[in-house]
Amino acid sequence: MPTPHNEAKLGEIAKTVIMPGDPLRAKYIAEHFLENARLVNQVRGMYAYTGTYQGKEITIMASGMGMPSMGIYSYELYHFYEVESIIRIGSCGAYLPELKLFDIILSTGTYCEGNYAYTLNNDNCHFVQASNELNQMIQETATEKKLQIYRGETACLDVFDPYATDFDQYLKRVPKDLHLIAGEMEAFSLFYNAQLLHKQASCLMTVVDSKFIDTVATTQERETGLTRMIQLALDAALKNS
Repeated sequence: MPTPHNEAKLGEIAKTVIMPGDPLRAKYIAEHFLENARLVNQVRGMYAYTGTYQGKEITIMASGMGMPSMGIYSYELYHFYEVESIIRIGSCGAYLPELKLFDIILSTGTYCEGNYAYTLNNDNCHFVQASNELNQMIQETATEKKLQIYRGETACLDVFDPYATDFDQYLKRVPKDLHLIAGEMEAFSLFYNAQLLHKQASCLMTVVDSKFIDTVATTQERETGLTRMIQLALDAALKNS
């Protein structure tokens, strides 16, 4: 059932989807990690590829940047294409001094100051949990691979935080019972859609900048540094029935 944003036919998208933000990253993952990958969507340049990874059918699909874009694509995948699980993979900014460039973070839940849930579902919700079952699969996989990951609550922002005129003021507004370790721009709409539609969602992130680090990752360094996260997401997906 094609939608205005996705031309794939029902059955062309796997039950498990891994979603980077960048369409070219989706293309890169499909070409380098999947077998028999086929392009199933290119509407608006938002590439989706379905293939197999170690015998399991998986779709790699871009989400674009920001909650509205992720909200549209994840909602349609869950609602129209019968997708059961989505693992978002992307970059983030770290909020703790102990986090270094290219550390991997698994969000346990995400805080959003905006009104995505209120507009979509008349729900004044600003914090939503990741899927415990899917997170546990990712943690178990990381442990098996002897790969250190950091788990914690994260922020989902309406703006690219380095451009905020005074980001410290935002952090002061965050509810005191939350302990945010990093920020990105898509997870809230993904997690909320999963909760609304009784599906599963997780978010893996690689640190590419931090207020405690003077340098930021170059484009080439990001490409290389994200490989461990990509591999982790794919290997965890194998556990997902």
